[in-house]
Amino acid sequence: MSDSRSKRLRRAIAVPAAIALAGLLVTACGAKDDASTGGSDAASCVDTSQPTIKVGSLHSLSGTMAISEVTVANSTKLAVDQINAAGGVLGKQIQIVLEDGASDPKTFAEKAEKLISSDCVAAVFGGWTSSSRKAMKPKFESLNSLLYYPVQYEGLEDSKNIFYTGATTNQQIIPALDYLKQKGVKSLYLVGSDYVFPQTANREIKAYAAANGIEIKGEDYTPLGSTDFSTIVNKVRTADADAVFNTLNGDSNVAFFREYTNAGLKAADMPVVSVSIAEEEVAGIGAQNIAGQLTAWNYYQTVDSPENKAFVAAYKAAFGADKPTSDPMEAAYASVFLWKNTVEKANSFAVADVQGAADGVSFAAPEGPVTIDGKNHHITKTARIGEIRPDGLIYTVWDSGSPIKPDPYLESYPWADGLR
Repeated sequence: MSDSRSKRLRRAIAVPAAIALAGLLVTACGAKDDASTGGSDAASCVDTSQPTIKVGSLHSLSGTMAISEVTVANSTKLAVDQINAAGGVLGKQIQIVLEDGASDPKTFAEKAEKLISSDCVAAVFGGWTSSSRKAMKPKFESLNSLLYYPVQYEGLEDSKNIFYTGATTNQQIIPALDYLKQKGVKSLYLVGSDYVFPQTANREIKAYAAANGIEIKGEDYTPLGSTDFSTIVNKVRTADADAVFNTLNGDSNVAFFREYTNAGLKAADMPVVSVSIAEEEVAGIGAQNIAGQLTAWNYYQTVDSPENKAFVAAYKAAFGADKPTSDPMEAAYASVFLWKNTVEKANSFAVADVQGAADGVSFAAPEGPVTIDGKNHHITKTARIGEIRPDGLIYTVWDSGSPIKPDPYLESYPWADGLR
């Protein structure tokens, strides 16, 4: 696997005090891990001589993406707390170094470098937007560290220094398109934020549409954080598409769905399928503005499994009975356990050893069983289409039945040849 094959909701949220305190757990670098650096010239400063091992938690705790990312930091902390309560990793307690990416790719890159080079963390858990991931990617590769990225994304990428624990395209977007096609959808309108993920995802959607007899009636982008959707919603209304495919991110979704409702558009007439709206965002949008709409994810709070019931109960006990869980939160939670399980399989915190041991490492996650593919560092995921209900929760209306193997480069889809 090559190091890089890429060709290519504003609501203020208070960061829980427990997480803020966890972020203060920063100590000086100690003895270097003497294991191999996995082919990079970068020397590791990870200290394995102490009774603790440090990891980074890097999320947007401020800015337009905070509505989505604060809760991901919460679930990362929950996983760490549970692992520590059970004895830690290789006998060491995990110490979180918390940083704020501030909804800005440049800040994500700067904080990633700090965590790796100054805080000497063994791994970093974080990122949401593809712009933030792509800004961080060179840092993790040149400094030879590990990023566990928990959010669905556009695919067409892999890195030996990144583990992608959210869905890639064939585990979310393509199942959503297959579902719409099965329901008789013959035309789509594409609405997205103006950055990497929506633009690339829509290239993939247009290629799928061309091969499956679906007409694209319009395509519009708006900057992250935009709140004026009157023009776009009017274009959507007059286009009279069978459905809207929504790749907006952050608090722009609040403005979009409120304008959509004000324009008299209804899910029964022109449904919107969203790939970045989870339970947390539904609360910000208001269930009355989005009930009946569809989402494509791999996890919902309503998943009926013992593992998920335990996860939901633990999260609410830690952060509030009124706090929902969501797909990226669950993927972040699973990320920490996948890292732990890989470290224990390797019997080492060293990057090269973790990379070498990763293939086949699994975890009984709240979404269902997930397993790392050592060739591309993605994981198996069960695809789910959900309907948002008036209670603000999302209920599965279709699922893939079993985990789907990751295909980040869409190699099994002839219509995607030109994308690669």
